Amino acid sequence: MSRLFTQLNLLHGADYNPDQWLDQPDILEKDIAMMKETQCNVMSVGIFSWSKLEPAEGEYQFGWLDNVLDTLHANGIYVFLATPSGAKPAWVSEKYPQVLRTNNDQSKNLHGERHNHCVSSPEYLRLTGNINQQLAKRYAHHPAVLAWHISNEYGGECHCDGCQHAFRDWLKNKYQTLENLNQRWWSSFWSHEYSSWSQIHSPGPKGEQSVHALNIDWRRFVTEQVALFCRHEIQAVKPYNPSLPATTNFHGVFYDYDYWRLAQEVDFISWDSYPEWHQTRDQQDVASYTAFTFDLMRSLKPGLPFLLMESTPGTTNWQAISKLKKPGMHLLSAMQAVAHGSDSVQYFQWRKSRGSIEKLHGAVVDHVGHLNTRVGQDVKQVGVALEKLADVAGGDYRAEVAIVYDWDNRWAVNDAAGPRNAGIKFEETVQQHYQALWQQNIPVDIVSQQSDLSGYRVLIAPMLYMVNEAFAERVNQFVAAGGVFIATYWTGIVNPDDLCFTTGFPGPLREVLGIWSEEIDSLYDGQSNQLAITVSDWSCPVQEYTCKELCDLIHAETAEVLAVYQQDFYAGRPALTRNRYGKGQAYYLAARTEGAFLRDFYRTIADKHGIAACTAMQLPKGVVASARHNAGLTYLFVQNYSDQTVTLELAEESRRLEPLLSGDRLAGHQYAMPAFGVEVFLTGA
Repeated sequence: MSRLFTQLNLLHGADYNPDQWLDQPDILEKDIAMMKETQCNVMSVGIFSWSKLEPAEGEYQFGWLDNVLDTLHANGIYVFLATPSGAKPAWVSEKYPQVLRTNNDQSKNLHGERHNHCVSSPEYLRLTGNINQQLAKRYAHHPAVLAWHISNEYGGECHCDGCQHAFRDWLKNKYQTLENLNQRWWSSFWSHEYSSWSQIHSPGPKGEQSVHALNIDWRRFVTEQVALFCRHEIQAVKPYNPSLPATTNFHGVFYDYDYWRLAQEVDFISWDSYPEWHQTRDQQDVASYTAFTFDLMRSLKPGLPFLLMESTPGTTNWQAISKLKKPGMHLLSAMQAVAHGSDSVQYFQWRKSRGSIEKLHGAVVDHVGHLNTRVGQDVKQVGVALEKLADVAGGDYRAEVAIVYDWDNRWAVNDAAGPRNAGIKFEETVQQHYQALWQQNIPVDIVSQQSDLSGYRVLIAPMLYMVNEAFAERVNQFVAAGGVFIATYWTGIVNPDDLCFTTGFPGPLREVLGIWSEEIDSLYDGQSNQLAITVSDWSCPVQEYTCKELCDLIHAETAEVLAVYQQDFYAGRPALTRNRYGKGQAYYLAARTEGAFLRDFYRTIADKHGIAACTAMQLPKGVVASARHNAGLTYLFVQNYSDQTVTLELAEESRRLEPLLSGDRLAGHQYAMPAFGVEVFLTGA
């Protein structure tokens, strides 16, 4: 990886809203003193400040922002300067009501909330372009400004007449003719052929929702509209200082937009992470889900760190249960971000708002106004840790394993109408495969069907229902050259137009996998089957595992059968296969299993194909490790997600491990780690 900012190493900071406190000028001075105390070196400023910057159209008031930026810079604190498009002033809605968003039931919104605007609106494009240009003219060369923070958490969609026209134009550009569209949408079903472009509307409860190609094209269009709106915002500020980078803060595994597309518009990735810690005693599910999202964010821009732009230093106020972080969890969760490739730990928010919906959301500075709080001390602890880890900035995260996570496929799977409408569980399946690797400390990247595969030895594609034929050909080449490909049930069913393959499932992956899927059995909740291992080179003592929910009935064509079903009319049929293809191998898992099988399966894959964990240490249950590499050194982040003190058996590694956070010298071959504890060990390359 490469460094994002030469001025600073690891970043520590928060969303800062000084415009809420302009009537109390002493607040800025107090805040800066506390920023220094917590070793915060960056603030995101101006995210929702439009009404203070432009209280009426064309009337700009920048004096207060001049003072904030100048004062922060004088005290060694940098800024991500935001464009304010996420929440517009009331005068915009009153003067230009056409900018207000229309819902999918064709109802029109009133002024309020945020992201209640139409990104196709010429008026909104003009207004946001104007304020962005004014900000850039004034601040693009300000020494405090590190980067542009473009808008905030883009979300939602608009179904207004303007968006309907834009959608039809997008479809015309894609399909050229209605004949092509009707054929590729299979709109002869239910006699739904279109004879005029004007007949096409976005999917919604008062109209069409049963043409799957329409549904997925709408999601692709909405993604493109948001990406172009983001580009519009960046193009308004970039000319004033082309070297100043721009980002927008993502939502992680957000459903609305294809982040592989949106990532193309920004210079680096940032995102907002709010795990729901302490739901149960075992934190591994939450920790694994969060780690997956960190890896996804890092993978959106290969070769670059990402930034954790928002997290809560305390609780949220919008989750169903606002649970306090237990002692140690704040540092642990902050270090997890850095371990997976973040060069920052930042918070929403710096100081709690006195009123409105986020007045009870966690903040570094609570309503009491000082840092003599548990949260304040936790944030200070993170500041100290980031200072000790300064040399991690820009460090590499090296993975030989990749998991395919593709928004087109995700949308299509969830829209498929079968085989299990009570819960197809695509997202959960991906998480299960990831967790089985994460628990064994095996680094993972996340890829799309367009990603470069050349750097990986193992490629995993859980439930790759929608397969691009160009991707299938690259998979064939990947395996033929010696790679390992792993696919599962419900793979290779449709093409990118959401039309079923007519050459047998798994479509264009049939040859490389060496199997044919004839049909798939959906099990009711509570029902199960078993698969039994039938080969001798299985790495684990367990030989039989539970299957549930989905059982693919396949024929082994050129593939070797590794396991078979034990029950029902398909007892004895293949449940796990391996196909040798060129110099490589392709595995097919025909059934949804529990986590125990996936852990043993990936242990077998790692043993058989020489995939190394990031550490040779045998870690206790609930403890995982991640590594970053920089300047010939390895930074090993060991994280204890259990509520018990654990003992690490370091063995011979103890002679070359240096604990960076605690500063302890290792005595012997054991290291005690407290509940929800974390340590970073410095080792040789």
